[in-house]
Amino acid sequence: MDFGKILKSVVAIVIVFAIWKYVVPWAKQEFGAKSESSTEASSGGDGSCVRAAERASEAWGSGLRQFVNPPYDANAWSSFRSDVDAKISAAESDCSCEDDSCTKARSAMNDLRSLVSDVDGAIRGGASFPGDAVQRQESIDNQINEAGDLVRSGK
Repeated sequence: MDFGKILKSVVAIVIVFAIWKYVVPWAKQEFGAKSESSTEASSGGDGSCVRAAERASEAWGSGLRQFVNPPYDANAWSSFRSDVDAKISAAESDCSCEDDSCTKARSAMNDLRSLVSDVDGAIRGGASFPGDAVQRQESIDNQINEAGDLVRSGK
């Protein structure tokens, strides 16, 4: 393989990575905020429920990485868990309506609360993480996505 082809491949990989890392999140934030505000206006506010559920799930997913490997900092875990629990409670409060979207989001928050509790037991008990934690998180995220779809369809 010649050096030119290698260089072109590396440049292409760097460009794709930069787009994935910087442009895609920017576009989601930029265009997602506009569609969420129009969704909220057209569906009586249910969009706030889904956004609150997304915030809770994102807080859990993004902060959990610091607790993947022992030893665990008990104070940091306690603070992290309190923050996630508060976000779950806020989502549950925002999802008090009887629309299908609220019901789906509340179900996701119930599942997230259960997952947080199971991981908490593992960390405090010195055991390993639940073996199905990744699948459970994926299911939670899928429920939240379905709730968003329901909001967009007026349900």
